[in-house]
Amino acid sequence: MARGWESKSVEAQIESASETPSQHKPALTAEEAAKLHRETGLLLSRKHVLQQLETAQNVRHRKILEQALADLDTLLANRDW
Repeated sequence: MARGWESKSVEAQIESASETPSQHKPALTAEEAAKLHRETGLLLSRKHVLQQLETAQNVRHRKILEQALADLDTLLANRDW
C-alpha cells in the first residue's frame, strides 16, 4: 500500500512540474559572475568575522575583528570592484 501512495506522489510531482513553466535565469557574463563571486565571498567573510567576534575574549583580538568587520562593510557598501 505504501508503494502505491509513493508512486502517486511521484506522478503528481511530475504533472505539477510539467504544468508550471520553467523560469530560467539568463546566463551571467564573466564580469557579472566574478562580481557575484566576490560579493558572496565578502558576505561569507563578514559572517565568519561576526561569529568570531561573538566569542572573542581578548581585547586586541576583538579590536582586530572589529576593524576587519568595518573594512568588509566598507567594501560591501562601495561595490566598486
